[in-house]
Amino acid sequence: MKIGVYGTGRFGVLWARLLARAFPVVAHNRTPRPFPDPSIPMVSLEELAASDVVFICTAISSIEPVLEGLAPHLAPGTLVADTCSVKIYPVRCMERILPPEVRILGTHPMFGPDSARDGFDGLPLILCPVRISGDDTRFWRELFSGFGLRVFTMTPDEHDREAAFTQGIAHFVGRVLKDLDLRPSAIATMGYRKLLEIMEQTCNDPWRLFLDLQNYNPHTLEMRDLLQRSFRRILARLDSPPGDH
Repeated sequence: MKIGVYGTGRFGVLWARLLARAFPVVAHNRTPRPFPDPSIPMVSLEELAASDVVFICTAISSIEPVLEGLAPHLAPGTLVADTCSVKIYPVRCMERILPPEVRILGTHPMFGPDSARDGFDGLPLILCPVRISGDDTRFWRELFSGFGLRVFTMTPDEHDREAAFTQGIAHFVGRVLKDLDLRPSAIATMGYRKLLEIMEQTCNDPWRLFLDLQNYNPHTLEMRDLLQRSFRRILARLDSPPGDH
């Protein structure tokens, strides 16, 4: 089985190297660039589409034009899987744009180069089976489990609802902390150092990822609304007379 990886940004490189542990891997990027690992060749879009499986590792907001460019070159039976941090939007795009004889799997590796710096053991990965058999879903579940990942299967809506209040809120808080320009301190508590870790992990990612996480997940609006309400309640308690606490 040959795997193609579309997109060689920070995550695409990490993902291609992980898959190369088990399969021959080729890569393609819309903007030509050399792959940092010479064992993974860069190929044309047509050659990438000839792979048995194509993983798309591009920005959420670019998935639609990427699929439109890829679709005419795919053979029947090819499996296309996205790796987006939201699931409802890319899955709908794949169902609408890809030919009916092309198989579809939604995935969300919930980690990146920073969180996987010390290895993949215990890191979560979500599978959203769409146009794929139960046997094929089990194959990918077992493969990723063999890499040490914790694999969960859920629907795109279940994923987006839970991700809004886990990944979405973490990235939102991280950007707020970055905007406050927090710095390391010699008297920092453990809690403060954890806040700096959140800021570092989330703000090393492109600003585009933050925007896409917030704008393409239909449940993040509720998360931000509840966060603002909670913030206002805490401020109101601070301003109330001591006996009212």
